[in-house]
This record gives sequence, C-alpha cells and structure tokens, in this order.
Amino acid sequence: MTTVVVVRKGGQVAIAADTLVTFGDTRLGNRFESNTKIFLAETDAGPSYIGMAGTVAHFPVLRKAIGSMPRELLKLGSKDEVFDTFTKLHPFLKENFFLQTKEEDSDPYESSQFSVVIANATGIYGLYSYREVFEFKQFWGIGSGRSFALGAMHALYDKAKTAKELAEAGIAAGCEFDRNSAAPADVFTLKIKETK
Repeated sequence: MTTVVVVRKGGQVAIAADTLVTFGDTRLGNRFESNTKIFLAETDAGPSYIGMAGTVAHFPVLRKAIGSMPRELLKLGSKDEVFDTFTKLHPFLKENFFLQTKEEDSDPYESSQFSVVIANATGIYGLYSYREVFEFKQFWGIGSGRSFALGAMHALYDKAKTAKELAEAGIAAGCEFDRNSAAPADVFTLKIKETK
C-alpha cells in the first residue's frame, strides 16, 4: 500500500506520496526503482496531478489510459468533470487493459478498483472504486498510511502556512508509522485559480 495526500491551503494545492512499493513481504524502495505514485495529466484547463493507492498494476494502466484519452474528454476541474472523465474511462479500461470489475456479488456498480486523489488549480478531489467523487476543502489521504497522515495534517492545519508544508507532514507521519510507506516523498504544488 502507500500514503498519498492532497492539501489545499493559502492559495495553493499540494499532492504528495511516499515512494515504497511492496509485494507481500518484499519491500522495493526508491533506492532500487523509481516508484512514483503521482503522475501529471495535461488538460485544456491546465495541469492536474493524479496520485493512486492500491495494486501496483494500477499505476501504469491509469497513466497510459489517461494519457491516451482525447484532451477534449479529459476534464478534471470539478466533481462532475472528474466523475464524467472516469465514467468514460471505465469501458476503455475493461476493453484495453482487462480491468477486473467484480469485487462482491452484491456490488451495486462495476468497480474501477481505484483509489485516486487529484490536485489542480481548481482544488483537490478524491475518487473511489464506484466512481464516488469528493471535493475536499482542506486535505485528505488515501492508502494504508492515510490515518497517520490525516492525524498529522489535522493537528498542524491551523499552524502551517502552506499546503506543501502540510502535505510533507502528512507523508512524514505515514512513512514513520505505516509499514507499507517509506521516504523519500514526491511533492508537487500548484496555485489555486481564483474563481470570479
């Protein structure tokens, strides 16, 4: 698993992730392989950083799938746009990347199997397996280290000056206490686009 966080504060958004990959009891640290869990998606509205948690197979699949989408369909600037984009992406993932959509017999919808956070100039978003989309006002985290990260960011939110500072604190807590997260961290920031 992992620790990935998104933060919004002081006119800035930040996204950060640890760089450890685990395979059962085996740990593959950044020293041995470039394990980035965040990738950049260029959209007509500007850059979006996308971070993921879950099986290692998701990382190249989602990166390739998002990269192959026509730009006019790749919209990530609101809850509805994130929902629409990932709904359009779902059949493509099934047909071209053999996504296994079944989790339980009682599932209400086909699962994408993803836990994703997105940071861009419009804010910070979270997407879960049934395409549930959340727009977070302050911060959020995904992965096995999220509880530690959330606690650290909650404790420091009023004291911290920047989104980057909070994201780094969240990742540091995840790396300190979650056995499936480890430094170094990747951290990216963007300025919030003011709406009129």
